Amino acid sequence: MSAAIKRSQRKRIKGASTKGGAFTKEIIQEMAKNNERPIIFALSNPTKNSECTAEQAFKLTNGKVLFASGSPFENVEINGKIYKPGQGNNAYIFPGISLGCVLFKAKHIPDKLFLLAARRVAASVSEKSLYKYCRLYPRLKNIREISVQIAMEVGNYLYHHNLATLHPEPDDMEMYIRMNVYSTDYTDVINKPYEWPPQDSKQGFPVPLLERMSMEDE
Repeated sequence: MSAAIKRSQRKRIKGASTKGGAFTKEIIQEMAKNNERPIIFALSNPTKNSECTAEQAFKLTNGKVLFASGSPFENVEINGKIYKPGQGNNAYIFPGISLGCVLFKAKHIPDKLFLLAARRVAASVSEKSLYKYCRLYPRLKNIREISVQIAMEVGNYLYHHNLATLHPEPDDMEMYIRMNVYSTDYTDVINKPYEWPPQDSKQGFPVPLLERMSMEDE
């Protein structure tokens, strides 16, 4: 494989072989030698089956690589610079496509929707992530908002190509989507306990003397 890469001057390699370590030191260094910004995607899962690690990819190319993996990897530091590898996960794509197709009752799911979703994911990568940390995928904490944006792309495409069966088309598509997104945030189902004022929660109140009123009083 190293010889083939050397002859072909490959700009990118993508692994989905589940063969751990398939991208050897020689292969990675050859990619860096042939390209200013080599693209290496090691997409096999789980981590032990990844074709190379993020650390290997970044360090063997001296930080030149555009790297993504199917498995999560820790950040890599080279000469004081932090690299944050992106995880190429279908969790970026399928929730948004499913949401849009279900809400707008798609007749079928054309392949073009996956291209639209991929473009939306790519557009969601911030310049800081891309240029400062070389992270090619958005942060997973933003997946909910990304899914909403993908669902909007799906809805617009379905109605434009007469593939939606939900009629009439919502006047405000974004609002319609957001109103139907599943939320794990709930209001309290148990009444909050009464909180005593601090001054009434202190101990050591003086107890007043009571006058004896019965006949048995001394």
